[in-house]
Amino acid sequence: MANVISTAMIADPIQIPMAISATAVTATLLYASVLDVRDRRVPFRTWYPMLAVGIPAAAFFYITLILSGRVLLVSGYLALCVIFSLIFYLFAAKNLFGGADAWALIFISACVPFFPIPPYFGYPPLGFLPFTVLTNAVILNLFTPLAILVMNLLKGNWAPFPYMFFGFPVEGAKIQKEFGFVMEDFSENGGTLARSFVGIRESLRRMLTGEGRVYTKDLRLHPERFRKELALYKKAGTVWISYAVPFMIPITAGLITAIFFGDFLYVIMKIIAGTSL
Repeated sequence: MANVISTAMIADPIQIPMAISATAVTATLLYASVLDVRDRRVPFRTWYPMLAVGIPAAAFFYITLILSGRVLLVSGYLALCVIFSLIFYLFAAKNLFGGADAWALIFISACVPFFPIPPYFGYPPLGFLPFTVLTNAVILNLFTPLAILVMNLLKGNWAPFPYMFFGFPVEGAKIQKEFGFVMEDFSENGGTLARSFVGIRESLRRMLTGEGRVYTKDLRLHPERFRKELALYKKAGTVWISYAVPFMIPITAGLITAIFFGDFLYVIMKIIAGTSL
């Protein structure tokens, strides 16, 4: 597939519908990022204008490929789109991904399967834009823990390793106004408050099962169910919560960098292998 892409599609006019679709998708993701930061929620109707532009553009892309005899290429892209979309649908169902994040990646697969312009570092071997968007998003998101660590150091917030990379303390009385999940367990015995950080393994178990993890969103929406916890948080004074940059932002950055620069993972692997870019 990579050879077909690099020799036959770089200046192909069928990239025009991909460029139109990519523009619509990028604009929508930028708006979705604002909503995600502000509300931690992206209504499904946000995707409607993007889909109205992207789906016909993608259909035109595939039809043009079929009419030019590149049926095998179309089959490959459609297979990748189905596999990619199914994986992220299942990830969202298992709470490994936010619902809006999963829909964003699924709709990128549906609307912009191919690079709209030749990226600066060239086409990656797979040539499937959504995969590059994902890998770029993950790589860019790796800088988030470093930023959180620096913020904690500057503010004098201290916690055991590695919690300073993933969270920070907030006022217990105002925890409902924050975004994230609680990184500490609290209990009270005889008027004495005990607190401890949730272990990494236990935190992962709670994330996968949905049992025992306390999200500030739930505290905000269902305070009556968390009266005991809220009282303990208020008494504690400060509570460490895990704050993650809404993944919609790395996805958007991943899309933009993928379009203009290419696949960061592919570039890193080529550098490690000592081959020229």
